[in-house]
Amino acid sequence: MFPGASSDREKADFVVVGAPLDASTTFQPGTRFGPERIRRFARTFDDYDRRTGRFFSDLAVHDHGDVRAWDDAEEYLDYLEGVLTDVVWDDALPLVLGGEHTVSLAGVRAAEPDVFVCLDAHLDLREAYDGNPLSHATVTRHALDVADEAVVLGARTGSEEEWERAAEADVTVVPPEDVADWEPDFDGTAYLSVDVDAADPGFAPGTGTMEPFGLSPREVRDVVRDVAETGEVVGFDVVEVNDRDDGQAASLGGKLLREFVFAHAGSE
Repeated sequence: MFPGASSDREKADFVVVGAPLDASTTFQPGTRFGPERIRRFARTFDDYDRRTGRFFSDLAVHDHGDVRAWDDAEEYLDYLEGVLTDVVWDDALPLVLGGEHTVSLAGVRAAEPDVFVCLDAHLDLREAYDGNPLSHATVTRHALDVADEAVVLGARTGSEEEWERAAEADVTVVPPEDVADWEPDFDGTAYLSVDVDAADPGFAPGTGTMEPFGLSPREVRDVVRDVAETGEVVGFDVVEVNDRDDGQAASLGGKLLREFVFAHAGSE
């Protein structure tokens, strides 16, 4: 159980769902260990949050546990979408722990946001990667099948075709050096996805495809807070955490989930 996520499901405002998919990672695998690793490294965090004056355990968070993954990614995403749709229909907000970034597609399809907001080192706008149209490198493109627009914060790499796609009107890319000055300015609801590789690998080396010159943890935190405080977020995830470090990426992921909950609860 994620520490403090002790609410009954029927009373929950937020539901944590682990999605340990590890099917298309292209460099360092291990995202199957991400959800439980995030829970583990969150155990040291105090229940009380000084900034908001709230206790995490008072914020009606329930941990559903993990949705066990299998090899057929398309089939798995359909099943995961059903689990997350149940959360949405129960008037709760899904908090997904990945798992590779592909799991965000299930969250987006369940929550049906107007805007997909993503912290990510990569554009993830490919039509396919290594012949796989459901690769973690295709997430933003697929999200645009549901959302009207995408905002990618911290992106610093992509193929020539991806940058051409990113130049279209429905995509906004905010480079790392401009993220600190970015403010949420979108119409309608949003789904917020945090690929932990948005942070510089010096801070979060436990991820599949590290990309230098990234964001500081405080910059990532500030975006999470700012988007959550709009009160228009209908889904949230932290993805691409693996077991290839001493807990830095998992600790950051767990802290970001808590920051999101504290900020979103304070917006109501």
